[in-house]
Amino acid sequence: MKKKIAIIFGGRSVEHEVSVITGLQVMENIDKNKYDIIPIYINKEGKWCTGNSLMKFENFKNNNLNDLQEITLSLNANDHNLYLHPNNIGLFRKKIIDRIDIVFPTIHGTNGEDGTIQGLFELKNMPYVGGGVLASSVGMDKILMKEVFKAGGLPIVDYFWFYRKEWIEKKDKIINDIEEKLGYSLFVKPANLGSSIGISKAKDKESLIEAIEVATRYDRKIIIEKAVENPREINCAAMGYNDDVIVSLCEEPLGWEEILTFEDKYIKSNTKGMGKDSSRRIIPADIKDNLREKIEKLAKETFMAIDCSGNARIDFLLDENQNIFINEINTLPGSIAFYLWEKKGYPFDKLLDKMINIAIEVHKDKNENMYTYEADLFNQVHLGGTKASSMKGI
Repeated sequence: MKKKIAIIFGGRSVEHEVSVITGLQVMENIDKNKYDIIPIYINKEGKWCTGNSLMKFENFKNNNLNDLQEITLSLNANDHNLYLHPNNIGLFRKKIIDRIDIVFPTIHGTNGEDGTIQGLFELKNMPYVGGGVLASSVGMDKILMKEVFKAGGLPIVDYFWFYRKEWIEKKDKIINDIEEKLGYSLFVKPANLGSSIGISKAKDKESLIEAIEVATRYDRKIIIEKAVENPREINCAAMGYNDDVIVSLCEEPLGWEEILTFEDKYIKSNTKGMGKDSSRRIIPADIKDNLREKIEKLAKETFMAIDCSGNARIDFLLDENQNIFINEINTLPGSIAFYLWEKKGYPFDKLLDKMINIAIEVHKDKNENMYTYEADLFNQVHLGGTKASSMKGI
């Protein structure tokens, strides 16, 4: 019997369109003999919709999404039904429109890749593909990510961070601290965004101020990183759960100098593969075996450091002396990073199948935990309003 899988894409994020592309790629390449697809689209206003028109890319290009039904996602942990609440039916008169066995979220950026939607499925006890709440949130926040990597002894560049509120109140102090601790050149980034949006390079005080002003439009937390001069970017994906982790081929993106921009990633390289033109990347990367082995080892360690599961891409920077720095981990890589796995024996459909099987394993493992503890606590505790109340310490 085929499993019913909900592919969720779109979302309230500046990476909305990228998410649509990834979601459509998953729907196009998933094994239809194993899975029945339920497309769920979250529009830019945050409304959840479903409909057959969501299955075709042309309908998004032509704005031909006329059959959409707005839904409220109401999942019962026991029967896994998806409920639709039409406007002319009361909220408590639930009309069942489908049943879900597993969820495949493909929402990039905020309100999806950051652990928020994963938390929803955790509460509903639904198996879902990709990193969990913790891995997703840490992987999304570049500051927390680097703190975890630093604690684990993993190689990262020097950095400094602050809140947008601090920037408004004490710009001069922040600039002085940055110049004293890091010097130039620098990269300025919103802490919680992907696809290179809001990222700028600063080579002096004037460009630093301008870059920070741009970044503060996108996030309340800003991170400043010491730039690796004349770097090579090498990327490697990792896939698995617990300590059973495998790595993909390494790649080297081409055609960039300082920042691989949003346009470089998704527009200049646009082909029928929806933004992943192999002519703009070298796979496998042209690096020596000893360097490749170090990167593969670091990719596994990075993946495990945030307790990730599923399939994530880790981006590295190499300086002129071949020193390796972890730039970031993408717990939901664009296009699921299928291009890194094809020559490792995982064509797109097999890769998706592997990710789904990992999700089922993770869900099964979580349900091995005990979530109840029998105690006669209610009869042992007396509520009171004094400092000597027996509730003290609870």
